[in-house]
Formats: sequence, C-alpha cells, structure tokens
Amino acid sequence: MSDKHDALEDAQQLNRLGYAQELFRAMGGFSNFALSFSIISILTGAVTLYDHGLMMGGPAQMAFGWPLVTLFTLTVAMSMAELASALPTSGAMYHWSSMLGGKSWGWFTAWFNIVGNVTLLAAVDYGCAKFLTPLLGLDATDKNLLIVYAAILLSHALINHFGIRLVAWLNDFSVTVHILGVIVIFGALLLFAPKQPLDFFFARVTSNPQGGPYWWAFIVGLLQAQWTFTGYDASASVSEETRDPRRRAPWGMVMAVVVSSLVGYLLLVALTLAIKDIPSVLGAKDASGNSIPAVFVILQTALGDRAGTAFSALVVMAMWFCGLSAVTWCSRVIYAFSRDGGMPASNLWKRVSQKHLTPAPAIWLSIVVAFVAAVYSGAYSTVTSISVIGLYFSYVIPVYLAWRGRKKQRLRGPWHLGRYSATMNLIAMLWVAFISVILSLPDNMRAGKTVLAFTLLLIIWYAARERRRFSGPAWMADELKVESD
Repeated sequence: MSDKHDALEDAQQLNRLGYAQELFRAMGGFSNFALSFSIISILTGAVTLYDHGLMMGGPAQMAFGWPLVTLFTLTVAMSMAELASALPTSGAMYHWSSMLGGKSWGWFTAWFNIVGNVTLLAAVDYGCAKFLTPLLGLDATDKNLLIVYAAILLSHALINHFGIRLVAWLNDFSVTVHILGVIVIFGALLLFAPKQPLDFFFARVTSNPQGGPYWWAFIVGLLQAQWTFTGYDASASVSEETRDPRRRAPWGMVMAVVVSSLVGYLLLVALTLAIKDIPSVLGAKDASGNSIPAVFVILQTALGDRAGTAFSALVVMAMWFCGLSAVTWCSRVIYAFSRDGGMPASNLWKRVSQKHLTPAPAIWLSIVVAFVAAVYSGAYSTVTSISVIGLYFSYVIPVYLAWRGRKKQRLRGPWHLGRYSATMNLIAMLWVAFISVILSLPDNMRAGKTVLAFTLLLIIWYAARERRRFSGPAWMADELKVESD
C-alpha cells in the first residue's frame, strides 16, 4: 500500500469523525515514537530532578524507584494505547473521554491535559535554562535564568511554526542524541571515573530536610521517575500528522516508555556509582552562592572540568530537544480543543498557517503561558508535581470511562489488550490515584492546593457557563461507532 493511498485513507477516516485534514500528515512510525521519546527525555527528567531523588531516597531511589514507576506507568500507557488505536485524532484524551462519557468529561479532560502540558513545557525549558546558564559563563541569577529561558522558548516556537517536517527530522535526531548521549556518559563514567562499590547503588539513605521516616522520603522521591515518564501521549496528539495512526501511535507511546526505561536505568547506574560523597554533591554552590545541579557536580568531579562541561552540554542539547517536542505536543492539544470551541478565543487558537500547515497561534500561546507559569511557579519540584498530576488526571479519566463502560461500549482498534484490558485499566487507575495523593502532599501541600483550586474553578466555570455553551466535539458520541479490524 503506497504512502499516498495511506494518507487518503487516513484523511477519510478523520472526515468520518467530522474533521477536515488540515494539518500536514507527514510523520512515519519512527517519527511518532521519537516525539514521545523526546518528551519523556531521560536526559531531562532523570537529570533535572536527580537532586530531588538523591535527596529523598538516596541511591536506592534510583535502584528501586525507577523500575517501580516504569512498571506501573506501562499499565497507563498500554491502557491509553488501546484508545489511541480506536480514535486517532489530535484531541486524543479529550476525544476519548467525550466519546465514552459525554462532553462534560471531555471538557474537564482537555483542561487538565492543557495545564499538564503547559507546566511540563515550563519545567522542561526552565530546567534547560538552569543547566545552560552556567555553561554560557553566566551567574545563575533570576534575571539571567529568565533571559536564557525566554530565548529557549522563542527558538522552539519559531521551529514549530516553520513546519512539521523540520520538527519531525529534529525529533528523529533527538533519539540519536539521547541514546548516544547516555552511552557516551555511561561509558566514560564506567571507564574513567572512580566508582563506588556496586552495593552503594542500593544504599537506603535520605537527606530529606523535613525529616520523617525513610519510606516516606522514598515515596516522595518517586517524583523524579514519574515526572520523567510523562508526555508519551504526544504520539496520540499528533495522530492527524501520522500515517496509519491506528497502529503507529499506540506503538509509539508504549515503545517510548520501554526504551526510555532501559536507557534511563543505565544512566542512573553510571551517575550514582560515580558519586564520591552525597552531601557534597547535594550542597555544591557556585561563587555567587547559587546551587549547582547534582549531575554537573558528579560529571565534573568524576571526569574533570573539561570533560564534565562537554557532557553537560550534551545533556543541555537533549533538554532542548525535549522542549521542542513539548511545544509540538502542547500546541496540538490546544488546537484540537479550540477547533471544537472549548477555549476562550477559540477562533484564534484553531487557526492553521496556510503556508506551513501548522497551528501557529496555538504554538505561540503555548510558549507565552509557559513563560508566565515558570515566573510565578515558585519551587521547581512544585511545578513538576503539578504537571504530573494534571497530565495523569487527563490520562486516567478516559481509562476509567473505558473500564466503567466496557460491557456497554468498547472502543477498540487494531492495537488492543484483549482480555487483559480491564485488569490493566484497574491497575492504571489505582496507580494514578496513589501518585496524585503522594505528589500533592510535599511543600506544605502546595501542588495539591494548586490543583484543587484549579479543579474548583473549572467546576464553577463549567456549571455557570460552559455546560450550556460548549457543544462538545464535532461528532456526537452516541452516533460514532469505531470499527475494529
């Protein structure tokens, strides 16, 4: 079957859902996988929150926390992959929830996903700025960080505006950067760095400034791995730009989690065994008294200043790629929701550039809101917690609806879990409930209070206005029947 025929068939499938093919459908299976893999970005999440994980659970946080989170995240990813195969649109979770539960469920899912998207973009690019600023020879003052952060966001917006072909090519290259980067860092530390004995990797120590038992610190430290494993829904969000999305988008999501978990574990082993002294790594500061990221300290101490700086630059490059993919992902969610009139000023945000066939206004809205979010977010761990909770709320709502209505209505495409579907759905829901509670509690429940306040505002807004105004997706849920292969 030719690509031309594939594209025609995909466009016809989208038309049956009530939408025209406006975006440029140019992504293959690898590019779809690469987008999610780049947003997961083991050289971003595992590195920027390495300090948090090491402080809370010590080396054992890396040894046991990472595989634990991987296992349960896969249940969420596979549950979502089923739905992505059945309903391949840019709306992704918003459309799945609308189909399974009605327009109200879809509306709330969309907003949780948008909040998670924007805060994740803010966390990724601000984290990139924190690593890039000292490499540029600048003090890590608030002013310098904001200038570098704004420049990073601007670069991502311009490239995303220019065209999906360039973004797809850069995402493909990003996979090489991430995997090669981990291999180079792992090999250099293994061959040249002084190493701790292997049992150090399983040491149960905590430097939690708030005190408390080790088990509690370990659970809070799971944020490091859980924040890393976010964004794999991007493969579903670019379904309208992917050829044969009913098969390629689900595999893109699942394989992004699997490959990231394996490569990421190698990175954590190498970094942790190269630690000379945990207190000195966590307490390092520059000449101006600003904290130095723990990974910087580990690499420079283990490999020397020049080699450490070179490898740190490789990490920054991977973070930049992650942010680029995050803008693509975030803008598609905004575009899809605005296409159905779900956002204020939807007529603006749903516009597509006639020259580049990209949702240009949604792209620029994403970076402006992300900049504001970082400025007012406060603690870095708080904004990452908010992004995880917001995203996983949007992930689990359609999974819950599919599990609840599995006997009445089943969305099933060519990629599905068969008889294991209900079990996977249930495990996924329990895991999301657990991590949402745990991540809400630290820092005097700052993240939890923020998410709760936002949820209450959404409820009031929907009841007062959107319940009557918002009509839902272009198609009616009770009229659409998804055919299975």
